[in-house]
Amino acid sequence: MDLVKVDTGTVKLFGMTHEENTKEIKQRIGFVYDESQFYDDLTVEKNKKILAPFYRNWDDQTFYTYIEKFDLPLKKKIKSLSKGMKMKFAIAMALSHNPDLIILDEPTAGLDPVFRREMLDILLDIIQDENKSVFFSTHITTDLDQVADYITFINNGEIVFSKEKDTIFEEYFLLKGPDSLVDDVKKMNLIGGRKTGVGFEALVNGLDHIEQQLLSQLHVERPTLETIMYYTIRGNSL
Repeated sequence: MDLVKVDTGTVKLFGMTHEENTKEIKQRIGFVYDESQFYDDLTVEKNKKILAPFYRNWDDQTFYTYIEKFDLPLKKKIKSLSKGMKMKFAIAMALSHNPDLIILDEPTAGLDPVFRREMLDILLDIIQDENKSVFFSTHITTDLDQVADYITFINNGEIVFSKEKDTIFEEYFLLKGPDSLVDDVKKMNLIGGRKTGVGFEALVNGLDHIEQQLLSQLHVERPTLETIMYYTIRGNSL
């Protein structure tokens, strides 16, 4: 979004850089901040009237369709809206100029479970259009389980992995077993593990390297994305 100065490297969107054509790039992006950036003392309708002219492809019909779908009060001031309502308004604004790329920063943080589910349904509807992409950051891994096609995991500014979600769940396995098998499991190429009150659990990448005799004594599960991320960073404490 060209909000932070680039120290090194190049960021390209649609084959262009912000140095070349920032206006064209931003015409094609719908951006949703994690907090409201609108005029708090103005109504929903007045905010729309101020911001809509900046977009050449703005479509009032699309905007009012979302307003009706989200049950947003046009005459209410932004500051009087709940966090969920503000997020709905931000989404309506972001989608009403037919962007090719929708960027959302922690879109579900602080929202109640009902609206979080509604929000994810909105994202699923958007990505049904193969000409559009949604890029969003989140710490709520269950959201990624439900809607993401690709996942990039970043820790301390470094990319840990960036893969298709289905590939991630095909590669990792969570093994559970009694303490008597801990020494055997330690010999494996573990990603991470820990002792539990009833034995241990360990995250591994693939099962081909595990002897069938040992594998038959273990309980094998598909780990959650949160579990994969946790053990990838925290390592082995068996």
